[in-house]
Amino acid sequence: MVVQAVTIFHHEEQRKSSCSDPAPSSWDPADDLRCITTTFQYLQTSGWYWGPISASKAREALLTKSEGTFLVRDSSHPQYMLALSVKTRCGPTSVRIEYSKGCFWLDSVSPGLPQLQSFPDVLSLIQHYTSSGHAAQDQTSSDIHPQMEPDPSQHAAKDRGVPLKLKHPLHKLEVFPSLQHLTRLTINRHTNCPNQLPLPKPLLFYLQDYPFSI
Repeated sequence: MVVQAVTIFHHEEQRKSSCSDPAPSSWDPADDLRCITTTFQYLQTSGWYWGPISASKAREALLTKSEGTFLVRDSSHPQYMLALSVKTRCGPTSVRIEYSKGCFWLDSVSPGLPQLQSFPDVLSLIQHYTSSGHAAQDQTSSDIHPQMEPDPSQHAAKDRGVPLKLKHPLHKLEVFPSLQHLTRLTINRHTNCPNQLPLPKPLLFYLQDYPFSI
């Protein structure tokens, strides 16, 4: 219960501040640990974090899926923690997820856009680009031209700037979400203030443990 309380507090505090603001010069490495721990707790709960699979295995899993199907996995590059693998109109591809001082963002090669919008955790990043509510803002999922993570099984493309559309997560069969989690997702999709619902405190805590709709 202590771990859950720390996770919720950290997430709420991070969401109040913008990752677009420069991190303070006195950044505490312990904050990195809290931020990364929170992100991996969310990912483990999501059901679409595939862990240490290769880009080739991710491509194989996504090959027959519809455009916009995605998963998150460990990056094969030693300088990155995570990668986003997604089925695009040109086939499956992977994008590295950058991290620095409490902020996550997609590795982008868009001209004139050195860094895409950053977020306090990977789930917030993914939800931003899957949410139609952000379509009219500065950077939509269809406008992303990120730096693709190379797949050794594929020939290098001349232009890796493939627009991404994130629509549906691909769950691992062995960790398919429970009925309770699916209910939580449905509630989160229909309210922005689940803590104000007339529910018992244990249920409110359960909703707060995963405040996302994907």
